[in-house]
Amino acid sequence: MKEIILKKFEEVFGDTNGTKAYFAPGRVNMIGEHTDYNGGHVFPCALTIGTYAVARKRNDNRLRFYSMNFEHLGIMESSIENLNPEKEADWTNYPKGVMWAFEQKGYEIPYGMDLLLNGNIPNGSGLSSSASVEVLTGFILRDFYGFDVTNQDLALIGQYAENNFNGVNCGIMDQFAIAMGKESHAIFLDTSDLSFEYAPIKLENAKIVIACSNKKRGLGDSKYNERRNECETALAEIQNAVGINGLGDLTEEQFELYKSMIKDEVRVKRAKHAVYENQRTIKAVEALKKNDVELFGKLMNESHVSLRDDYEVTGIELDTLAEEAWKVDGCIGSRMTGAGFGGCTVSIVKTDAIDGFIEAVGTAYQEKIGYAADFYVVDIGDGPSVL
Repeated sequence: MKEIILKKFEEVFGDTNGTKAYFAPGRVNMIGEHTDYNGGHVFPCALTIGTYAVARKRNDNRLRFYSMNFEHLGIMESSIENLNPEKEADWTNYPKGVMWAFEQKGYEIPYGMDLLLNGNIPNGSGLSSSASVEVLTGFILRDFYGFDVTNQDLALIGQYAENNFNGVNCGIMDQFAIAMGKESHAIFLDTSDLSFEYAPIKLENAKIVIACSNKKRGLGDSKYNERRNECETALAEIQNAVGINGLGDLTEEQFELYKSMIKDEVRVKRAKHAVYENQRTIKAVEALKKNDVELFGKLMNESHVSLRDDYEVTGIELDTLAEEAWKVDGCIGSRMTGAGFGGCTVSIVKTDAIDGFIEAVGTAYQEKIGYAADFYVVDIGDGPSVL
């Protein structure tokens, strides 16, 4: 890939003098969905697919961006003095947002750059192509200018950019998983205080299979912010009875005790998902530590049902992928992953069943939905790096 992106950089920008090549992964969340902004636990891992970049410092303030994924847009230009979100700036709002966020945090970016990107994460799939670009941009800026920021800081700056520049009220999980990724491990992260531990994922004779629904969705214009508001309102209602900071502070028993404080049936369902999903995530990590992959898979299935029935973020595409997966012998567990409303499912499938799984689920999906899903057998990788 390095040779491919360097060759393209030379083609687009004239030469490769002074360039460096970089990579930041995508991520998949194994369990713990829509818990990260509710003060709960998540369990994501970085992937070996992600975003590649070639970058070069300029000696003026111009920014020139080019994406091999959006070649029809050509070179998109801006400047470090004009860091404002603009609809016509398209995907470049993500790197620009991170530059803006660094400056908001007191880090001066003295020069512009030429930046070429090539991602092998499916766009709009829910595998965090935007967070990958954000962490990658921060990693490049740190490398260029020696900014005194940790990888965890890069995650927080990326989230700050997404919230305040791009207007998506996302939690910390995506950027954190990408910035802090560790090969063969998932990250058991408590989003209430950012305490975390690496948990080894030992899948003997099984693999992670991602099915991309190919239904595009944009977080900002989806019902993501609506769900978040529903949970915040439910939390405020429960706080009238008990002193908690987030829905993630409640056990299932406590939720059942206090749920009558919530004045709307829909909000009860939303809050129930946030509480029960958090507890499922804690149980799932305990199961993995005991090498009980079967229980982990069962909890994945329960997670999808809750996201379908209580949180209502799945839709026919994701439901079809998960429900067809459950029918396949050798599928240990399957659920939607990411924000929902399109995107992907993640499944754990026994190695000798993978070909049959892809065939069966793919055929059923095509027949029911009318277009094909794409399947990726993935490995768990490290965080951002210089190539």
